[in-house]
Amino acid sequence: MKFNRLAVSMAIAALGAVSSAVSAAPPSGVAPKYVFYFIGDGMGFHHVVNADLYKTRVLGDSASLTMLSFPVASAIRTHSASSDVTDSAAAGTALATGSKTRNNMLGMNADTVAVTSIARTLFDNGFGVGLITTVGIDDATPGAFYAHVPSRHERMTVGRQLAESGYQFAAGAGLAEARDKEGRSTGLLEYFAQQGVKVSYGPEGLEEVADRMLVLSHDTVSTWNVGYAIDSIPGALTLPQMTRAAIRHLSRVSPDRFFLMAEGGSIDHAGHANDGGTIVREVISFDQAIAVAYEFYLAHPEETLIVVTADHETGGFSIGNNTTGYAVYPSGVSSQKISKEAFDNYVKSLARNRMVYTWDDMKEYLSENLGFWRGVEITPAETAALEEMFSSMMEGRNSAADQKTLYASFNAFSAEVFRLLNDKAGYGFTTVKHTGAPVPVFAVGAGAEAFSSFSDNTEIPARILSLTLGK
Repeated sequence: MKFNRLAVSMAIAALGAVSSAVSAAPPSGVAPKYVFYFIGDGMGFHHVVNADLYKTRVLGDSASLTMLSFPVASAIRTHSASSDVTDSAAAGTALATGSKTRNNMLGMNADTVAVTSIARTLFDNGFGVGLITTVGIDDATPGAFYAHVPSRHERMTVGRQLAESGYQFAAGAGLAEARDKEGRSTGLLEYFAQQGVKVSYGPEGLEEVADRMLVLSHDTVSTWNVGYAIDSIPGALTLPQMTRAAIRHLSRVSPDRFFLMAEGGSIDHAGHANDGGTIVREVISFDQAIAVAYEFYLAHPEETLIVVTADHETGGFSIGNNTTGYAVYPSGVSSQKISKEAFDNYVKSLARNRMVYTWDDMKEYLSENLGFWRGVEITPAETAALEEMFSSMMEGRNSAADQKTLYASFNAFSAEVFRLLNDKAGYGFTTVKHTGAPVPVFAVGAGAEAFSSFSDNTEIPARILSLTLGK
């Protein structure tokens, strides 16, 4: 069949017209008072499906992911104004404000003019507002709901704008500019206090009460994320915990109406690392937070709207690969107890400290923490290759190139270990960066049908405002 570009273009144009019509004319009489906006950073369709396969086949849960039970499911395009493959700042801006912008820009359109987020519009119309994330609260996606900067890397300005926002609740891993490289205070946390914000830390901080709250995972110079679910870090914040705390807080300070944006930011970090086992657990944790909101919806079904989507896809994550063929084996990562980043830090510490650590020691560690040679079949040839890489690394003669990603640089041995682990499970990756693939949209509640058509990411916030305020 000959490819008809004109016909395809006309079909796309028609689809866009239908999407615009849905956005402009939402169902009459629908005005949700409580809006939950879940954004899985880097979460593509395959991230969701692989997580669901793990949940049902490995964990033995008869129920699929909560988001997959929602009555409305569709997809959105994610390109930015400057590229077919967006970064998180441009995608976050589109999802928060309905405006396309160039990669790296936050809360501004492509002409560097500040644009207003739906959080700000709803706040100015009497809604309480909460923002929570598993990464830095001044990172791109949460920042798009309150900040206006030409570069997402202006983190001090972004942090100060959060303090000035007036929003009642925020929680996340940390603030990048709270301390300098030597660990000294920059005055940013004091600025929050001046703006009437109570700053607290960890799960205990979620229990504190004030009119305006900022809860951080810790007060250190390390602010990337709260820690992966798979690493089971004692005292770490989790998205389900933050979701419950945010609902409790917003229900107290703004009981009649509120808006909560919740980001599963660590899904993206694991995607950049090409760490399939960590991805599926992060998506499951994200879905558990959605389940918390769904509990609220069940108590207020006529007044609540939940929208779940993503800013972009990360990693080119697949279901199946050349090793497993027409099959996928999520049980292949069932024995994985540690993230790729944590494993890499451990391996680097061995080499750096010149520890007396043999291949037999490493084999035992791989077996205990990743299931190698017990559950995960590693051939004699693969074992020999791993032993050679390990010995080369420990003797300081490693010639293999490290794997560099956005958030980490992995030792070649670590990269090979996790390549094997992914291969055995049937996971594949095309990149350590983002892709331009469409991402899912799921919705339930008052006006959910407005999100049923394939559209652009800029249409999601427009539909939310149309439903809540008639704008």
